This record gives sequence, structure tokens and C-alpha cells, in this order.
Amino acid sequence: MGSSPVATRHTSLRLAKPFLLLTITFLFLVLFQASPFSSALSHLSPHEHAHRSKILTKCAYTRAKPGPIPHFHSRTQSDRYVENTKSAILVRNATIWTAANGGYEILTGDLLMHRGLIKAVGDVPFSLFQELESGSMNLEVVDAEGAWVTPGIVDLHSHIGVGSAPELEGADDTNSFKAPILPWLRSIDGLNTHDASYELAMAGGVTTAQILPGSANNIGGQAFIMKLRPTDERSPSSMLLEPPYTLNGSHFDHSLTPRWRHMKYLTYPQGENPSSSYGITRLDSGWNFRAAYDHARKLRDAQDAFCARAESGSWDDLAEQSFPEDLQWESLVDVLRGRVKLAVHCYEAVDLDGIVRLTNEFEFPVASFHHAGETYLVPELLKKTWGSTPAIALFASNFRKKREAYRGSEFAPRVLSEHGIDVVMKSDHPVVNSRYLLHEAAQAHHYGLSPALALLSVTHTPAMAMGMDHRIGMLKPDIVIWSSHPLSLASIPTQVYIDGIPQLSQPSHYVTKRPSTSPRTPDFDAEKAATVVHEGLPPLEPRSVKRVLFTNVSGLHTRGGLSEVMHISENAGAVGVENGRVVCIGQCSDFAEENVEIIDLEGGTITPGLTSFGAPLGLVEIRLEPSTNDGRVHNPLDNDLPSVLGDKVIRAQDGLMFGGRNLLLAYRGGVTTAISAPSGTFLQGVSTAFSPGAAHARVENASIVDEVALHVAVSMNAKVGVSTQIAALRNMLFGKGGDVVLRTIRKGEATLVVDVENADIMATLLQLKDEYEAHSGVELRLTFSGATEAHLLAQEIAGAGVSVIVTQSKPFPETWEQRRILAGPPITHESLVTTLLSAGVNVAIGVIDEYNARNTRFEVGWSLLTSNGVIDRTTALELATTNLEKALGVQRKMPQDLVAYRGGDVFEFEAKVVGVISETFGRIDLFV
Repeated sequence: MGSSPVATRHTSLRLAKPFLLLTITFLFLVLFQASPFSSALSHLSPHEHAHRSKILTKCAYTRAKPGPIPHFHSRTQSDRYVENTKSAILVRNATIWTAANGGYEILTGDLLMHRGLIKAVGDVPFSLFQELESGSMNLEVVDAEGAWVTPGIVDLHSHIGVGSAPELEGADDTNSFKAPILPWLRSIDGLNTHDASYELAMAGGVTTAQILPGSANNIGGQAFIMKLRPTDERSPSSMLLEPPYTLNGSHFDHSLTPRWRHMKYLTYPQGENPSSSYGITRLDSGWNFRAAYDHARKLRDAQDAFCARAESGSWDDLAEQSFPEDLQWESLVDVLRGRVKLAVHCYEAVDLDGIVRLTNEFEFPVASFHHAGETYLVPELLKKTWGSTPAIALFASNFRKKREAYRGSEFAPRVLSEHGIDVVMKSDHPVVNSRYLLHEAAQAHHYGLSPALALLSVTHTPAMAMGMDHRIGMLKPDIVIWSSHPLSLASIPTQVYIDGIPQLSQPSHYVTKRPSTSPRTPDFDAEKAATVVHEGLPPLEPRSVKRVLFTNVSGLHTRGGLSEVMHISENAGAVGVENGRVVCIGQCSDFAEENVEIIDLEGGTITPGLTSFGAPLGLVEIRLEPSTNDGRVHNPLDNDLPSVLGDKVIRAQDGLMFGGRNLLLAYRGGVTTAISAPSGTFLQGVSTAFSPGAAHARVENASIVDEVALHVAVSMNAKVGVSTQIAALRNMLFGKGGDVVLRTIRKGEATLVVDVENADIMATLLQLKDEYEAHSGVELRLTFSGATEAHLLAQEIAGAGVSVIVTQSKPFPETWEQRRILAGPPITHESLVTTLLSAGVNVAIGVIDEYNARNTRFEVGWSLLTSNGVIDRTTALELATTNLEKALGVQRKMPQDLVAYRGGDVFEFEAKVVGVISETFGRIDLFV
């Protein structure tokens, strides 16, 4: 135990620089008045004296550097402290990660917050209580019971408030489309305080976010830093962490210490951003930047020339002149003066090179590169950025959605850190729901980033990149108490404090605490090295063998019949496998004597391969590059159905593409069956089940089930109304003829899967099911996919015998028809999955994004670990295997494909997939 330096840190030398400049200005004025020039000014009016003094102060301000005000760290009360709240909170018996000492300081003990400031960490001396009690301290004591406490999570890249949830046209202020260069726009002017995301983000421990303009422009505008807690004033301005002086106008007291400003750039993009918004190329973007900076440089030089004359006393030369200003360009001038923390959205090496050259041509620093998919391939280039090397803000695994992100890698955080470059994990909310920002850091740790740097990547490092590390990022008045080690899978807050104020209402009722040990990191050294050597595109195909002996196997699960997963052995020890089948368990000495490859699972497990549904695996490679995809099907309700198709329904099997990176990464992630449906609106088509490990469609057993189910979508976001879509579906069911799959639906021999989110639409579909069954006397086999609001009629769904595939097990109210989410712990005790299971519904879990199919085991694991005991491990396995196949109407016995995990359980970060025992192909596919 002991006291942390973060609790007693005082004003540092870096604070002296802006204060020193202002002091020099004051001395200059004093000496000036005492010099021979003073006699020449003695005839000036008081008004003229004041005017010249104001000019000299403004000129000194142009050279002053931003930072905390003098004596900031000696405050006795936070400027964000709220009266009539608990003035003091003592968190006892905590394991405290302070973010100090490079992220390696961990204390055990107590933490005292008082009037919005942290007063002591570790040992809280009794004398401090006596001192504070003299001011009538109102103390609340919280027993952490050994739980981990960290600084509040900081999101360096978010669009909360400007791209609000639910998504509505009247609240979409993410981008302006007036011109590519718009440095004068400000995100604060579009900040919606009613965004449903604030509560959700705080439930993930996020306390502060940088709100950036969107990505449609080369220069999108100015960003603002905000605390996420609600305020009594209920205004955007009251949520700002440290408002710049220019917030309410260009005229302010220039004797103050400057505050950091923030701005968003988008450099040389291709695809959906400025290229599509304005029809420009990288060449146009390059010139746009240079022309803008040239304009700003001329304005800055004019200001400097003006100040040089003023400070030399050449007032006659300035007669009838004023300080050169331009409200549109003043923020860009501040960039050139090094007073803006610049966030640059930039993926590829060619674009990174362009911005690095730009910084050296115009001599300005960059605080952070964002998205930055290829930064890990060019670390030495990054170090050539003018001023200093920027921090790099990354996704953990959200890659390959567009061409410029195709070489992104899960190993980028580790590689960059090995080159001494600061790493930040960010959400780009709502691209990644910022509620799960800590999960991005946990994934980075899983792939090799050190635990200290992983935690710093969402706390102190982004705070430094914002220039706000004097206020946030270490143990300031924002802290989080976690249910387990922060880097373990599904660690969630039990309480969140912002400005010393608790933000969760009854979290202890909703969160089950779990072990607090730090998760081990699997060995990905070979994969990391191959990724760099192959410039982001390493070979992903497995090495296939016929005979393997797996040793040190802690548990073995296999498939039973059509609808169950069986637990075979708790301590299997050894498992011998030949030609894709298990041939011995435990006693395998005879098997080991023959020609066999031995693989140590180090206490890992062997479980059934997972089944993926929801993401268009095999149909989409680079989502935003149409030439790499099967494409969207025609919608008959949009009058775009070619007559050549007749009444035939589109089949996904006809458009499958094997060997894609998302497909092979899913296979390496333990997915042995992919079920994909065509992409489209309303009548989508027939899904197919296939093996991600097949080289092409003609490989024997590449197709597992040619035709699985018929898929339709009913949505409030379609071009035609919901009632029209329901009428069309009714006509399909009650009609005659049509595609053979539709006829099997009518006979109750195949499953109709409806992609639907809204509870009211689901209720209508249940009525339609009753109507059809009463008319035909045939049971309509119906499944809801998506089903965000299904908890509102869980009993009715169960009573109708309808299955549900939850494709967003981490719910988010992205659209109006998804707005009534069941948030899950720590906001609610139950989640969507546990509510449906408790009602007796056949529930399965899928994923939407093709990049995320590889993370299916983590998605299911999250539901398992936050279920408060409702879900056990066997049930969890069934959620992504037998339950899913039952929901989709798969009637054949699925292959006994198994996956070997080294180092842990399928639902733990410690585990790594090392092989697939493929009955499908009669072989063992190894990844080691």
C-alpha cells in the first residue's frame, strides 16, 4: 500500500511557459513606458494607450502556448463540481490502476474524492478526514470488495450527439456537404443532448469523448471535448470539458493562458468520403490542403508583421490599420501556431506520406492519426511528422469494409507500440458502439498489446492526444469500478463516477462480479511477423494433416443429436484425431506410437465448431467495393425485378465466393459453418450453408446444405410502407405457384426467416402466422432475425413457437424501429437473450458485419458472462450451433466438426484456435 503520486501532483514546469510569455509582455510594457518612447506617447489619450496595450497583449497571445492555467493543480474544488451532490466519496478496499508510471502502478487500498477532486489514493490519512470534516464533509463510503478501479474511459474519436441515436434526418448533423474545406464549422453547433447514446456509453465506463465532425470533407471542422453526464442546464455548452475562449466569439481576454483547440481532417480519402461527396481524387485533395494552408499562412504572416511593427514601437506605420483577422480562417492559423490538437483521418501509406509532407511544408504538428490502417507498416514515416510523432487511433478488428481499410490488422497496436509510438483505441461511435470501447482495448491486448498500454490506450494516451491530460485520463474525478479485470471478456462497470458524481442507478442489482485476475495473452508472434512481412495480407489458409494427438486437453464437447451439444469429458487429457474424427480420449498411448503430430493445448478445450449467420460471408469481400461482392438482389416492391427472373427466388449458393479474408479469418476464429442469405430488401432469397474452409464450390462437401431457408425483410426504413410489405408477404403465403422454396414454406416443410427489429411489426407477423395456419391447417415455420425489440413480446413469441436469432447481442438503438432496446447489465438485470431464454424461446446469436464473424465466440461469450447465471457454457455453445440451425430450419445432422483451443476455454480471451478437426473434409486443419 501507499499513496500515489497522481493524488499529490503539483503544477509542473510545463505550466510556466505560457505564464512566462505573459510576464515578458507585462515587463515589455513597463520598460516601454519607462523608455524614451514614453515621452513620445505622453501626448496620447487614455483611449489610445488602452488600444495599443490591447494590441500588444493580443500579439503576445499569438506566441503563447496552450496548457493549464497557473495553480491549476492546487485547486481545492473542481470547476465542474455540482452543489447539492455528495461532497465526498470514499471507495474502500479497491485494486486501483492509476495510469501512473507508464501504466504499471497498481495500488491496493482506498480512494477519496472530495468536491469533484481526488484527494488521496492508496493510504487515506486520518488527518485528511479531519481537515475535510472542518468544512462539513458529507461522506459516502463504497466498499469495492477488491474490485478494479481505473480512470474513466476516454474516447478520442466519437460522433455522439452529432450523429444521434436513433438515427433521424432531423438530428443528423455529422457532416456538411457545402465544400471540401470547412475549418470554420464546429461540432458543438450540432450537438444533440437527447442522443440515447450518452447513457449507453457511460454504462461502458466512457466518461469523456471528443466529438468530431464526420468524414465527408477534407477539413471537416472543429471538434469539442465533452463530459457525458447530464447537467442541470441541459445544454451542449454545459457538457464541455474545457471550452476554448473562441466558443462565444473572437473577442476575449488575451491575457489568459490559451486553451487547446481541436480539429478534424480527412486526408486523401477514396471510396465513400470526399471522393464520392465531391467527385474529387487524391490529387484534388492534396491541392485543397495546400491552398487552404497557403491562405492561412499568409494571414498568419500578416499578423506577425503587424505585431513586429507594434512591438518595435512603429505605431505610425500602423495608422488606420487593425490586427489582421478572418473569422473563417482563424482556426487554421491556430493550427499553424501549434495550438490545435489535430485529428487526421487517414488510412493508407500514400495518404500518410501526403500529410507528413504537408506538415513539413507548412510546419504544423499532428496530434493523432485516426483509423490509420497502414500505420503499422510505415512507423518510420510517422516519425517524420513535423514536431513530434502523432498518436495512432485504431479499431481492434473492424477492417476490410472498404479498400483503404483492407490491410488493417489486429496486430497493428502491438507493432506500433514496439516502435515506441503511442496507441489509442477508439470507437468512431456509432461505427463501434462506444459502450464497448474498453472491449476494443481488451481485443488489442488479446492480440499482443501489453496490459499497461492497452489500458492507457483508452485513458491517459487519448487524454494526452487531446491536450487534456491535466483534467482526465489518470485518477481525476472520473473513475470506474469494474466487475472483473478491465481487460477480461465482458468486464462491465459496477459504478461510474463523472466529476465525482455516480452515474449508474442500481448497478449492484444488475452485475455479477467475476474473478479479477488479468487474462493471459496467447502467442501470436508468428502471425504478427507474417502480417508485417506480407504488408497486411498474410496467407490465411491452414496446414492440413491426417493424424494429430492433442495433449493437455481440459475439456471436450461434441455435438449430440440434431439439437444438442454434449459434454464428453471434463479432463480429457489426450485426444487422438484421425481423418477428421476423434479416435481416442485419455488412453491414447497406442495412437501416439504411430506417425502423428503432437500439439499441446496447454489446458485448452475442444468444442464443436461454431455456425455463423447474419453476416454475408462468402457474398461480400469489401463491402463498399461493388466489384468484390455478389451484390444486392432486386426488390419486387421497387418495380425493379427483371422479367427474365420470372417467379424464381434468388439463391445465395449461386453467388458464393471462397477464399476471402473475412471467410478464412472466421474459420481461424472457430467458425466451421457459415449460413449466408442474399443481401436486399423485402424478398431477399434463399440462404445456403457451407464450409469457410473450402477452397472453392467444387470441393467435396464445400456445400453443407444447398438451400436452408427463405428470407424476407420487413422494415420501417424500406421505400414502401410496412403495411404494403405485410400485404405482399400475405399474398406470397396465400397465393399459389411461385418458386419451389416458397411452395415448401406454404406446406410447412421449410422455414420463413423474417429480418425484423420492431415489436409492433413482430406482433403483426404473429397475427399473420395465426391467420395463415387457420386458413391452411399447416404450421408456418417462422423465425425472427434481428429482433431488437423482441423482449417486449417474449411470451407471445414463445407461445407461437417462433425462434429468434439475435444479431445484435450488444444492443444499440441505431434506428427508430430499434429504439426500445433492453440494454442489459449494468443498466438492466436482464438482456434480450436471457429474457427470451427465460420465456422458453429457441434463441440463437448471429452477427451482422462480415469482419465480426471471426469474433462470434466473443459475442456469445459476452452474453454468457453477463447473464447473471442464466446461461451455462453448454447453452452458450448451443446459441451459436444447434439453436441457430434449428432456428433456420436445418433438418440434417450437421458434421461433427470440432475446434481445438490452446490455453483456455472457447469463451475466454486466453484461448487461441490452433486447429479444426474437420469431419467435413476428413482432415485436421492446423493454424500452428
